[in-house]
Amino acid sequence: MPALLVAFSDSDSVDAEPTDDGVELSVDGDRLVLSRAAAAELRSAVGDALTERQSFGRTTGVYRSDGSYVVERRAAETTGNSTVFESFDDLWRVFDGLPERFVADDLDCVTGSRRHMLVWHFVEHPGFPASLAVQRPLTAEKGP
Repeated sequence: MPALLVAFSDSDSVDAEPTDDGVELSVDGDRLVLSRAAAAELRSAVGDALTERQSFGRTTGVYRSDGSYVVERRAAETTGNSTVFESFDDLWRVFDGLPERFVADDLDCVTGSRRHMLVWHFVEHPGFPASLAVQRPLTAEKGP
């Protein structure tokens, strides 16, 4: 199957319609007809591309295909060791609302040990300008 290249666009104009031959995609006015098998393969590939897992020292961040973002304790196997946000932007808003120097108790959006997990995630994730200030009690600082 030939590769499909689509230029990045600021538009959100994407449509898909079933046809007798498969599926017709329309992206910003450009049309492409795919067989059902190719469309299913594309759906799977898009889902895989939208789901990304980043592991750090103590935490893992997961971008889900539905747009949500999950912070997990690394190697944890129960839901009590994770926190789900509607999006990565929602997690960023939590970070943005924290004081310049913050501790686990400043995170009132979660309870228990998940507060410490989020402090570690802010420190470990390169997308957040935070660093570990003190390990006991766990304290982080915002900064460049």
